[in-house]
Amino acid sequence: MALNDDIQLLAQLPLFNGMSEDQLRLIAFGADRRVISNGQMLFRESSPADSAYVIVSGSVELSQTGRDNKPEVQAVVGSGTLLSELALVTLVERKFTAIAREDTAIIRVTRALFHRLIEEYPDAALLIQQRIRDNIAALAAKAAAELHRFA
Repeated sequence: MALNDDIQLLAQLPLFNGMSEDQLRLIAFGADRRVISNGQMLFRESSPADSAYVIVSGSVELSQTGRDNKPEVQAVVGSGTLLSELALVTLVERKFTAIAREDTAIIRVTRALFHRLIEEYPDAALLIQQRIRDNIAALAAKAAAELHRFA
C-alpha cells in the first residue's frame, strides 16, 4: 500500500479526521507498517502501551482474562479500526489481548511520533484536545443514561 493510501485511511479515523494532508503525511511516513500472521499476538492485556495500531486489512480478536483465568473474547475488529488511541497521549496499560484472526496488515503509531505531530502542528493539538473533550462528554452522558436506567 502506498503512502497516499495510508494517508487516506488515517483521514477516515475519528482521531485524525480533519487534519491536513501534511499532518497525516507526517504520521503515515513516520509510522511502522507490518503484517502480523494469523494467530500472532499484537499485544497482551495489562502490558504498558506506548503505541496505537491502525488495522489496514484483516481482523484482530480482542479478549480479556475472565474469572477462571481463561480469555473471554470481547470483540473482533477489522479494517479502519484504531486500537489503543489513549496510548498516544498518556501512559496506560493495554485493556485487552489482541490476536490476529488472519494475516493482518497494521500501522503502528508511537507516542513519540504523535507528540512530534503535536509539537510541529499546534493546530493539530487543539483538534485532538477537542476530540478528547467530546469523547469524555459522550462517556459521561452514556454513564448518566445508564444510571437513570437503573434508578
